[in-house]
Amino acid sequence: MLLEFLRDQVCRLHAELPRNHLVSWTSGNISGRDPTSGLVVIKPSGILYPDLRPENMVVVDLNGKIIEGELKPSSDTTTHLYIYRQRADVNGIVHTHSPFATAFATVGKPIPPVLTAICDEFGGEIPVGGFASIGDEAIGQEVIRSIGQSPAILMQNHGVFTIGQNPVAAVKAAVMVEDAARTVYYAMQLGTPLPIPAEMVARLHKRYTEQYGQ
Repeated sequence: MLLEFLRDQVCRLHAELPRNHLVSWTSGNISGRDPTSGLVVIKPSGILYPDLRPENMVVVDLNGKIIEGELKPSSDTTTHLYIYRQRADVNGIVHTHSPFATAFATVGKPIPPVLTAICDEFGGEIPVGGFASIGDEAIGQEVIRSIGQSPAILMQNHGVFTIGQNPVAAVKAAVMVEDAARTVYYAMQLGTPLPIPAEMVARLHKRYTEQYGQ
């Protein structure tokens, strides 16, 4: 079986999506790219999360050709592959319809950097991409056009895409997007969130990326 470690990792990470209330039923997906071969492991389409196994993950090349796997890959595979082809630094992608973040996407509003946690993880506002059709490269093109330096983007009327240097980083960003969106939404019910100055946003992000953790 090709890419056993990556298959196992991507499969296990899918459990984090329902566990963190980021998906419903069979929606959402995670992929990981093997930096050595360039091959991509992605969730099969329409399979319930409890039924996912490493052996039913699908391995595709960057052009979408199935290299190994008996099931159809995710309907979002074209989007994932477009992003990988444009961003050599990205080896993990997550797509969710997490409710609070998708609520911001539905009204076309970015999530402002009004929490230190947003500054830390995202380095600024979480941007919104324009509406794009499903099923071809349009969503991937809009992600690349609009995501900037953020690891996450809200796609108008659709949901959330996050990227990372590996699948774990992309899943972390997806969890953090929803956490931030929920808190900011609640804050907006109380009043207008207080802004954090741009220079402090940059300072917090630099500290987090260069000093936080082991």
